[in-house]
Amino acid sequence: MHRADHRPSRRTFLDVTGALVAAGLTAGCTPDPARPGPHAPSAAATPVPVAATGRHQAGVTLPQPAQRNLLAVVADLGAAVAPGPLLAELGQAIRTLVAGADPRLLGLPPGDLTVTVGVGPRLVRTAGAPLPGAVDLPRFSRERIAPRARGGDLLIQICASDALLPPVVAAALLDQAGDRIRERWRQSAHRGANVPVGNGLSAPRNPLGFIDGIVGPHTTAEQRRDLWLAGPPAVAGGTLAVLRRMELDLPRFAALSVAEQEAVFGRHRASGVPLSGGTVASGPELGAKTPDGRYLVPVDAHVRRANPAVVGVGLMLRRSYSTDGPAPGLLFIGFQNDLRTFTATLTHMDASDALLRFTTTTASATFLILPGFDRQHPLGSTLFG
Repeated sequence: MHRADHRPSRRTFLDVTGALVAAGLTAGCTPDPARPGPHAPSAAATPVPVAATGRHQAGVTLPQPAQRNLLAVVADLGAAVAPGPLLAELGQAIRTLVAGADPRLLGLPPGDLTVTVGVGPRLVRTAGAPLPGAVDLPRFSRERIAPRARGGDLLIQICASDALLPPVVAAALLDQAGDRIRERWRQSAHRGANVPVGNGLSAPRNPLGFIDGIVGPHTTAEQRRDLWLAGPPAVAGGTLAVLRRMELDLPRFAALSVAEQEAVFGRHRASGVPLSGGTVASGPELGAKTPDGRYLVPVDAHVRRANPAVVGVGLMLRRSYSTDGPAPGLLFIGFQNDLRTFTATLTHMDASDALLRFTTTTASATFLILPGFDRQHPLGSTLFG
């Protein structure tokens, strides 16, 4: 999961990416639907290109349907490096890569490639301490995080239907940045096919076998309210991302009966329907009880402890990816326009969420996902121009 501190030379870039292509290494990312739409295409379908430019960066709510492969790279900028020119250069490289015009793609068609760039709290504070994204994540329980796996100045999230693309694109962008950045850690991950959940929406299963991402800002109005930043002008059109990499105690979870697993989540494993009844898309009735007075959704169930109405926060666009490594793992990414949406939720979960007993967090960071860009407005120019 971790990578050497030095930046690879161009020769190393060619050697590494060529080896990756030859070996057919996989990554993985399937964003949750942002609004009702068709189900994911079959593997034989040709991926539809996604514009790299616009009001919002691609890779948060677009494309729709979503890719299945992700690579997240977290890095630091050198102390004397000006963020503005570097980000503008990366934005130009992203446009060229997405267009398929960069020879560093090694002949791979870009398909539905998206690259999403965020900056960490240290860089945001240099632009303005009161700005959204200027605050570091607090520490929580059940963490075992090495210093280099906490925080960071730069996030590069790469998603594509073709699993060969993310590591090749990452190598191209690191080559572009040169010695101006120093990689901290990276994580590849993958998700399975989406499962229909009603109302034209679909969501994938998480590594524990449960349908994930059912609740979120799916409509345009919900996204305007809870996902996208409306201001100040320097960050308008961006959002805030939280990354948490975790190890999962899959053997202990698998040893539970299906009923016990369902009590951990508060939903039926096969269908995703809340234990209180209804449909998979309907919210759980947290007050519903059995005739003998027990809550149908247990008091420590994940859907209760993480419920935005119970916590008193907005909706979060949540994504969970299965990771490869010595131990089974999960990469969680949450997008929201208020960091409290995440911090208050995890604080509420920390008290008694049954799901957390099966997780240990090994990396943690938050980033301001920069507003969208185009030829006239380079990436990062509203913040560092």
